[in-house]
Amino acid sequence: MEGEILKTVNLSAYYGKHQVLKSITLSFPENRVTAILGPSGCGKSTFIRCLNRMHELVEGARMEGKVYLRGKDIYEMEPTTVRRKIGMVFQRPNPFPTMTIYDNVIAGYKLGGIKLKKTEADALVEDSLRKAALWEEVKDFLYKRGTFLSGGQQQRLCIARALAMKPEVLLLDEPTSALDPKSTARIEELIQELKKTVTIILVTHNIGQASRVSDFTAFLYLGELVEFGATERVFTVPRDKRTEEYLVGKFG
Repeated sequence: MEGEILKTVNLSAYYGKHQVLKSITLSFPENRVTAILGPSGCGKSTFIRCLNRMHELVEGARMEGKVYLRGKDIYEMEPTTVRRKIGMVFQRPNPFPTMTIYDNVIAGYKLGGIKLKKTEADALVEDSLRKAALWEEVKDFLYKRGTFLSGGQQQRLCIARALAMKPEVLLLDEPTSALDPKSTARIEELIQELKKTVTIILVTHNIGQASRVSDFTAFLYLGELVEFGATERVFTVPRDKRTEEYLVGKFG
């Protein structure tokens, strides 16, 4: 695919003997938003956790197949390097509760033992918070704890924390499912802005959200990739009956 940044080849995933993903081959275009859609329990979260080597942290979990970032096999890289290049934001906002907003943004550096000069850290914090559309709201409270922010602000703080590591790909796992409609709209606007500088893979069960923010959509069902294509095409003329049934709400 033109300008692909990330690619899976025959990716299968297991928890113990239970197979959750079945031989998924998929290419992700650079600087685009790809939505991963599908009913609960179809393997969406497991799939993206395989893309930054989080899946292997679960006891008894394993994967087969290949994942390539710019043509390099991520399973031959250091896991910490992979997670820097492929950042992740989870369903529920999870700022580090004992850390200030400032320290939350650069937490990846602190935890990784990477020393930053004060001027570097200051610039990185401001830049990351600006990218996450949060700077104006928090610039006077940088040394307050991140947990004093609202849910929507906490989620943008988590996005800033991921962006501070300068990832090439950002994985968003249901990033608005715990948020109110107003905060959800802010995050959706932010996703549109962020794709100029980072490739985004968005797991969502919200069909409306996928249609609003994504350029491409992959539909997973029972661990299989049923359909993939430009979002507009998948939503208007799905090629598989299961995709159509899911989009019109017959199951999910």
